[in-house]
Amino acid sequence: MQCAPITVAMLLLVAPGAAIAAMDRSPISGTVTSKEEGAMEGVLVSAQRSGSPITVTVVTDAKGIYRFPENRLAPGHYAIRIRAVGYDLEGPSEAEVKAGTQGTMDLRLRRTADLAAQLTNAEWMVSMPGASPEKRQLLNCVACHTLERVVRSKYTSDEFINTVLPRMQSYTNASIPGAPQVRKGERLMEERGDQRVQVYRELGDFLARINLSTSAAWSYELKTFPRPTGEATRAIYTEYDLPRKLAQPHDVILDARGTIWYSAFGDQKIGRVDPLSGAVKEYDIAISKPEYPVGVLALRGDREGKLWLGNMYQAAIVKFDPASEQFQYFKPPPEDNLSSTQLNQVSPWNSGVDGKVWAQNSGFAGVHRFDLRTGKSETWAPFKDSKEPHNIYDVISDSNNNAFFTDFRQHHIGRIDAKTGEVKLYATPTRGSSPRRGTMDSRDRLWFGEYRGHNIGMLDTRSGTITEWKVPTPYSAPYDVMLDKDEHAWTGSMTTDRIARLDTRTGRFVEYLLPRSTNIRRVFVDNTTTPPTFWVGNNHGASIVKLETDGAN
Repeated sequence: MQCAPITVAMLLLVAPGAAIAAMDRSPISGTVTSKEEGAMEGVLVSAQRSGSPITVTVVTDAKGIYRFPENRLAPGHYAIRIRAVGYDLEGPSEAEVKAGTQGTMDLRLRRTADLAAQLTNAEWMVSMPGASPEKRQLLNCVACHTLERVVRSKYTSDEFINTVLPRMQSYTNASIPGAPQVRKGERLMEERGDQRVQVYRELGDFLARINLSTSAAWSYELKTFPRPTGEATRAIYTEYDLPRKLAQPHDVILDARGTIWYSAFGDQKIGRVDPLSGAVKEYDIAISKPEYPVGVLALRGDREGKLWLGNMYQAAIVKFDPASEQFQYFKPPPEDNLSSTQLNQVSPWNSGVDGKVWAQNSGFAGVHRFDLRTGKSETWAPFKDSKEPHNIYDVISDSNNNAFFTDFRQHHIGRIDAKTGEVKLYATPTRGSSPRRGTMDSRDRLWFGEYRGHNIGMLDTRSGTITEWKVPTPYSAPYDVMLDKDEHAWTGSMTTDRIARLDTRTGRFVEYLLPRSTNIRRVFVDNTTTPPTFWVGNNHGASIVKLETDGAN
């Protein structure tokens, strides 16, 4: 195809506000239209240069106009794609960026012939019939695969109950369709026996009602969410593809130098990404339990610039020194190193208080504290006598290195006193909210995602009070929350492909749609930029995404 000659300076890292302003000198700009709507607001337009791992995306405004910043597209041949639910790109789909000129390229969209292929997990959930408790179970499925796989299936209720669900139960939380892993031991605080059979029965019956087991088409209307409007369109996305297509960048953070780091959820690796070139280097983490599943979950830094990781089924927490590229490992004692042991999370930020680092153990809903000098550990099992299911998902320390943990199967935040070892529980206002992961701010307020409550939660650890904010898009299922320097709380969703930013002073949300299907876990905010920049890994898409906004309130 032919397009007007266009130009751009070489790729640079600039402040988010400057990037938005640079759109006035765009190397590629144009209007997005369709026969049905005319000029279309809220269409995401992406450009990826041939041979480059980096894709840049902008969003059309109220007049349907998109503009790429002048400093984001280097000269070369670009593939163009769009995201607008219900539509496909009719043309053009390629562009040539040349030095020294600017260009205009209008895009035409047509109604898609396969709407089902474009729906997010949350759109499937609002489309399908069923009660909230039934749909709630689907939030377990999206950790490993999309709901499209479920609703397109033809399994009967009995096939779900006797074959499919037991197989799904046997896989680790780091499994994806292209790389499944089988557990060696079951978690000790989950449903067993008749209780599990009942869960299978209820879920199997529900899944067989919403899939294609009895008909060639779905019996329900497919519903979609509105495209972004207003402030949600004033954003620039930069996406870095990783070289391994089955890589799962679970946690993504930036170090003090602006280097990108990620934990590999399905592999024994920590990765480093150059934000200018997109070049990737990965470091191998040692195997300590050879017959057990591999993969790394949490990635957090300490005040000395070292990186700490939760090595899950390998039953260790790991300290990595980026300068020396050396690893150090801490493991629980043999009596706590069970077949079910799973050390996902680690909290090193306040270890300077007493020389100790906290970790959790999903295997038996426990918490460990490691002494960095001796390597020895202490263990808490707050729910060992409970008859209810429990799963301690995250552990976060306050400024005195007291530990706070989330109970993912219930609705509690727990506190372990660093000096006395006393455990105290705080209940969220929403029952069954499933607090998942979080971060502690400089005022010792714990911000966390309520996965099944669909809320952002905040525990004021000094007063003991919990405040909740409902994320606007249905079934948002927030995984993690982080507060920025402007008192905005950020979260992401495995179900909606949206990043939600909450102004905690006014209660106002802005939700930013991501350029493609994005299984979001840990969220990270870079407060060194103005306005702050948001980062997240696409855990099922082998990429890392940066979101820059204009910072308007």
